[in-house]
Amino acid sequence: MNLRRLIPLFDDSVSEWALEARLLRWLTLVWLFVGLIMLFSASYPVADVRQDDGLYYFKRQLVWVLVALIVFNIVVNLPLRKFVGVSHWFIFLLLGLIFLTLVPGLGKKAFDASRWIALGPIPIQPSELIKPFLVLQSARVFGQWEQLSWRVRLTWLGIFCLVILGILAQPNLSTTALCGMTIWLIALAAGLPYRYLGATAVGGFLLAILSISIKEYQRKRVMSFLNPWADATGDGYQLVQSLLAVGSGGNWGAGFGLSQQKLFYLPIQDTDFIFAVFAEEFGFVGSIVLLVMLGLFATLGLIVALKTTHPIHRLVAIGVTILMVGQSLLHIGVATGALPTTGLPLPMFSYGGNSMIASLLAAGLLIRVARESSEAEVIPLRRGRRSKS
Repeated sequence: MNLRRLIPLFDDSVSEWALEARLLRWLTLVWLFVGLIMLFSASYPVADVRQDDGLYYFKRQLVWVLVALIVFNIVVNLPLRKFVGVSHWFIFLLLGLIFLTLVPGLGKKAFDASRWIALGPIPIQPSELIKPFLVLQSARVFGQWEQLSWRVRLTWLGIFCLVILGILAQPNLSTTALCGMTIWLIALAAGLPYRYLGATAVGGFLLAILSISIKEYQRKRVMSFLNPWADATGDGYQLVQSLLAVGSGGNWGAGFGLSQQKLFYLPIQDTDFIFAVFAEEFGFVGSIVLLVMLGLFATLGLIVALKTTHPIHRLVAIGVTILMVGQSLLHIGVATGALPTTGLPLPMFSYGGNSMIASLLAAGLLIRVARESSEAEVIPLRRGRRSKS
């Protein structure tokens, strides 16, 4: 591979890409740039107080961005079949790491949830990193569903269930729901029988109800979401402060860097509620522009999915679009009070290296699908006896 292609600004092959691939690339880079600018504003006050350096989180994020951009450019310049062919190994590795986070002394806790493993100074969050590989592997399984034996089908359905249960046990209900919905929607797009999809949907709903019933803090979040003002200084505090930030933005916003809620009123303003800071500083107009950008990304993703001739590639494009746009809409829904409060980062905006790598890796996969105009050979799973005849 030409090493120049590892650096986005020096990749001289871009002019030869398909139109959709070039548009997605520029849209991704614009999304990333706006996100970095927003993180600078949202994280400065808290970094100044906690680290005596207002640029502390921003500088760390820049390092992760450089790493993620290298991963991004590797993905867009290698055949998709290479990533599809090794996706199962990443699923096994990251699934093992997910369960290691549950081991006392190995998992790193934050806000009563054990979601990280400390690899020296580097925190690894396997539940974030596994998302793009879940898209790849579920597209691979459901794209070949009719050719697979029931043994292979049930094995992979069991592995997907283990991933979801492992993330739920951390506990991380929001990521569990996102991963489950992404896999389910890929299966729907693949044309699986409705009786399977219906039974799975009911099972997922019951699992969510069970988790909320067992976990008291999750139950309190749901109740506070219904009426946050009933306990504005307690369980409803995060949502109330987020709503105040969004409402304070008005039509045009307070101006870049002029958010008041980020001055230690709004909790976790650089990750889970960064959209609230964005809405306060850029107002209703800025929020609409962001939604339009998400709409353009979704539209291009669906165009790519419709134009590709390979069923697995089509499912990868659909899965990445669901993952990126769906997670963004869930984050915005939480910040605006449309959904219960959950800890879900806004792709490209929120602080965190794992989220940044997963987001740019996913975007790279979609661009790679757009680049490949002809049907590529995909390494198959073991086929059933009927496929050999």
